[in-house]
Amino acid sequence: MQASGGLPDVRKIGVGAPFAWLAGGWKDLLRAPFPCLTYGLAMAALSILLVYALVASNMAFWVWALLCGFVFVAPMLAMGMYEAGRRIECGEAPRLKDVGFVRSAFRQDLAYLGVALLFIFLIWGSFAQIVYGLSTHRLHKTLLEFAEFALKTQEGHTMMIGGSIVGAIIAFFAYSLVVVSAPMLLDSEANVFIATVTSFRAVIRNAPVMILWAAILAVLTLATALSGFIAMIVVFPWLGLASWRAYRALVVAP
Repeated sequence: MQASGGLPDVRKIGVGAPFAWLAGGWKDLLRAPFPCLTYGLAMAALSILLVYALVASNMAFWVWALLCGFVFVAPMLAMGMYEAGRRIECGEAPRLKDVGFVRSAFRQDLAYLGVALLFIFLIWGSFAQIVYGLSTHRLHKTLLEFAEFALKTQEGHTMMIGGSIVGAIIAFFAYSLVVVSAPMLLDSEANVFIATVTSFRAVIRNAPVMILWAAILAVLTLATALSGFIAMIVVFPWLGLASWRAYRALVVAP
């Protein structure tokens, strides 16, 4: 069944659907623990190395900025987990090489989506720098200095509130753009236009549910950061598999 203009139909789902996706994603993780947890370990190691490099370079502000901006790149980094979810759905057992190198992810339309997300991230980074610059006259070179400024000063509180509001608006736009389109481009021959429009339609038609799903993703992502990214070993593949289930629940297959 398709909507007008050749777009796939979007289902109306219940408010409890995100919890079903999480439960299903967890079951999928247990079906293929080795490749999925190895994938999560790679993502955790990459995150730790990146944060260490920024702290060692006295670029503490960018640690917080990149943590908040992770939402822009996470869907593209989860291609291996979408492939694992697709294979499990088909009754196959995904192997490490299947999730480590997803041939179908090397598509022009996925590259377009990645460029769009990069452009949004750069806009968000510019706004973050503006909010930071308007909040203080000095550069906080270490993570401790920045944390003390953000948490213990009035200017820091203003920066956090203003930055969170602006960031949330931009992040939700990026989320609406990619939450369905990333796995959809991996699954089918749909082009980037059809995939992104379908993603927005899915969010608009199921706004309360998708806002809840976005909040769950944000909270669990924050939890991984607070754990020093150790929890990402499990959380990242879990959310990737759950996101595949979300796509399959929202979009009617051609």
